This record gives sequence, C-alpha cells and structure tokens, in this order.
Amino acid sequence: MIPFRVGHGYDVHRLTEGRPLVLGGITIPYDRGLAGHSDADVLIHAVIDALLGACGLPDIGTCFPDSDDAYLNIDSCILLKKTCDMIRQKQFEIGNMDITVIAQQPKLAPHIRLMQQKMAQVCAVPDEAVHIKATTEEGLGFTGRGEGIAAHCVVLVADSSV
Repeated sequence: MIPFRVGHGYDVHRLTEGRPLVLGGITIPYDRGLAGHSDADVLIHAVIDALLGACGLPDIGTCFPDSDDAYLNIDSCILLKKTCDMIRQKQFEIGNMDITVIAQQPKLAPHIRLMQQKMAQVCAVPDEAVHIKATTEEGLGFTGRGEGIAAHCVVLVADSSV
C-alpha cells in the first residue's frame, strides 16, 4: 500500500441575509452569511471532502446528508471532528492541508490566523499543518459579484498502518 495519499475538496455556498458568516470555524463580522443546511462553513466543508476522498471514504453529502435533521444548523467543526475520528479509525493521519477561500468580500486576511488555529485544534494537528489563503476573483463570476463564497482544499494524509 502507498503510505501517502492526497485528497481534494471543493465547496460553495450562496451568501444570504439573516445568517452569521462562519468560515474556518469562526464567526466573521459581515452583513450576510452562507446559506446551507448546517452552518454552511465552505472552508471546513472543502476540508472534510478532501480528507474523506484521500482516505477512500464517501463524500460529505453521504456521510452527513442535508436530508438528516441531525445536521440542521450544526457547527461544521463537529463534522470536521467526526471526520478526523473516521479517518483515524481507518489508520490515517493528517500531514497537512492547504486551503484557498474565494470571496470578494469581506476581507479575510485579519481572520486567517484564528481560522488556522481553530481548525488545527479541532483536527488535533499542529498549527503549521493548516494553511489558509484568501483571494478574490477581481469582480468576476458569482464570487466576484458577492453572491457566494467558495473554497478549495488539498490534503496529504499518511497511512499509519504501513
């Protein structure tokens, strides 16, 4: 068996009135939040899908379906912790994760360090194993028009059984 595996995750949610904006497990001051069944944390959802994919597990929608009221408005950090528990049961350990958040507004730079620390804590990995970058799309597309936020994540996991 190959000792290292890579996974990629992507998520997107529409911005809407009346919800808090939660990214990377923290609430960011903004006049809109992300629409979704859970807290709609696109950053964590991309990480979850990347981790699940790297370990050969079903995707986030299969593991935590939006048809199940148990996940209604759930904190995505809880889902991330459950995912980390699942991959560790399969004898995988997180090497690192590299995340890109695509949002025209709000500016995320002041919040990145806190998001990295929060996610590292939830995943029980060193802070330096979580790297988050933010970018805009220069006014292009749905994120550029401020209609939503997207995130991509690449993770490296190690098979500790090898």
